[in-house]
Amino acid sequence: MVRQAWTLEDLAAGVRGGDRRALARAISLVENADPLAYDLVRELYPETGRSFSIGVTGPPGVGKSSLISALVRHVRGLGLTVGVISVDPSSPFTHGALLGDRIRLSDHFLDPEVFIRSMGTRGHLGGLAETTLQAALLLDAAGKDLVLLETVGTGQSEIEVMGIADTVLLVLMPGSGDSVQALKAGIMEIPDVIAVNKMDHPAAKTMLNEVRSILALDRESAWKPPIVLTEAVRGEGVPELWEKLESHRRFLESGGLLEERRRRNLAGEVFAVASSRAKVHLQETVADNAELRRLLDEVTARELDPLSAVREILDKVYGIGNGSRTHSA
Repeated sequence: MVRQAWTLEDLAAGVRGGDRRALARAISLVENADPLAYDLVRELYPETGRSFSIGVTGPPGVGKSSLISALVRHVRGLGLTVGVISVDPSSPFTHGALLGDRIRLSDHFLDPEVFIRSMGTRGHLGGLAETTLQAALLLDAAGKDLVLLETVGTGQSEIEVMGIADTVLLVLMPGSGDSVQALKAGIMEIPDVIAVNKMDHPAAKTMLNEVRSILALDRESAWKPPIVLTEAVRGEGVPELWEKLESHRRFLESGGLLEERRRRNLAGEVFAVASSRAKVHLQETVADNAELRRLLDEVTARELDPLSAVREILDKVYGIGNGSRTHSA
């Protein structure tokens, strides 16, 4: 069987038409930082901004995949089309948490209106958030009404990915105490909606009350994150959860906050990718330049302080900062 050689025009038309093979190929190009991917996203970008994106995060093992599967089933019943991106920063070789768990999503693989993809970083220059953003934009351009972004934990890469979403859903379960502590300490960004999964667990109500008491400390925000008890495997609480997610979208739209959030997210993404690429360029330039490497050696030998080294490196690489070394008191 001869593999199709996709042109930019073929890919753009295929993505616009929601063609699964075109979408799969386009996202692979994004993951591999293929130059054609940049052209494709640039071509399709003016047609994006229509889908509702929900970031789903939470500790491993709380049932995110099961809950996503239940949500997909519910919204498909409402006639919505869905794209799912599972983000696995730890594994560029396996298919990550979502596709590795085929039992959870097997009901949806044959549904032509559901597109599911797992992604790793694959050493992409811009990092995980860039590849995820581009994939989400492609699903948006393909006409998906809802794009779900799943992350495998709550580390830095998850925070970056959550910065792409319109609404952030945090999934907890009784016993995931570290996340409750992170919420309490303010380490974790306050999500927009919280699901306490495995509602049959004896400690589910206790956890709900504890999370509610943490959220009550924030008296300034206009939006109060609702907490929903769910049992993903049986689909219990899922219609209520969807209603809360929809309520958050209506809240954002009513005050012009959705556009504001998207503007902030996209601006943040531009700076994040620019910073990531600038860092790689900086590291490569220093590694290839004996004079700049000598500055690092001087810092190590306590002959030059770190901030003076920073000024010189930035001056020589980017032409910014004051490159003059002063030794006066």
